[in-house]
Amino acid sequence: MTTSSSDRWLHRYAVLTAAVALLPIGMGALVTTLDAGMAFMDWPTSDGQNMFLYPWLKDFHANRDKFVEHGHRLAGSLIGLISIGLVVFTLKRESRTWVRGLAIGILTAVVLQGLLGGFRVIADARVAALVHGLFASLIFVTITVFALATGSKWMSGDHFSRPAIETSTSLRFLAIATPLVVFGQSMLGGFVRHLGFALHEHLAGAILATVLTVAVIVASWRSGAAWLRSAAIGLSIVLLVQLVLGAGAWVTRFGYPPAGYVAVQQAPEQILFRTAHAVAAMFVLMMSVQLAVRVLRLSWLNSSRHTPCAVGLRHTECAGYVGGAVR
Repeated sequence: MTTSSSDRWLHRYAVLTAAVALLPIGMGALVTTLDAGMAFMDWPTSDGQNMFLYPWLKDFHANRDKFVEHGHRLAGSLIGLISIGLVVFTLKRESRTWVRGLAIGILTAVVLQGLLGGFRVIADARVAALVHGLFASLIFVTITVFALATGSKWMSGDHFSRPAIETSTSLRFLAIATPLVVFGQSMLGGFVRHLGFALHEHLAGAILATVLTVAVIVASWRSGAAWLRSAAIGLSIVLLVQLVLGAGAWVTRFGYPPAGYVAVQQAPEQILFRTAHAVAAMFVLMMSVQLAVRVLRLSWLNSSRHTPCAVGLRHTECAGYVGGAVR
């Protein structure tokens, strides 16, 4: 079974949207690392000038903070335009009501995220910056779920034509609990970065999140489902990268006396590790959610594999249910 060309193009556009979303996320993480959130005292203007007419590139050497913060603003505007395109594309190409609603929800969230960023500047509120960063991770995760739902694996008849793959209660519990704990860990990391406290709680959360993540990776691998195993591999990779970056962020910020290394605040290596660590946390959250969604999708498919139309598959899926496959 193959998806239509329109489905493939919608999926590709969704992947593009997720990739573009990384631009304001990465720039925003760098803004936090540099403590440049108040490089401009006004919003939506920049030093009283139109955001899109501001001579941004002149700040590259003259004012690093303004260059990074304005780049973050422009990247946010770009993802807003891309999100509008996602909604238009989805309404034209996609028949599933929940997917159409998800696209609209993504655009709404992006708009709210922009307003929240503006409020952070106008109110000079670090708590708003914390919420702004956490909300960004949720938007990114949602976009990737949208991309998953429009991909060929989601719509593939392989899940029906092959023998049922049982998703155990323990696997479903781990799949749901892990992203919740990972998000909580990201929140603690936000407290450290934005508000300057909860460092030890963040370390404890890292241990718990790592243990749960490893457990769900092992459980997913043991399930035998290729769709889950591929996500487990991805989660393993981003977890390993995140642990390395976390160690680097710690050493470059607090030093490492046994090796005689003394941390220098705002040194290039410190900026790199702290920023990359923050961005990688979003990838860990994203992959854990991807795995959770796949587990729940397989669980639902297995429960409805014998009577798909009776349990509420969308009309086009019921119409396409031929010989044990669903379009």
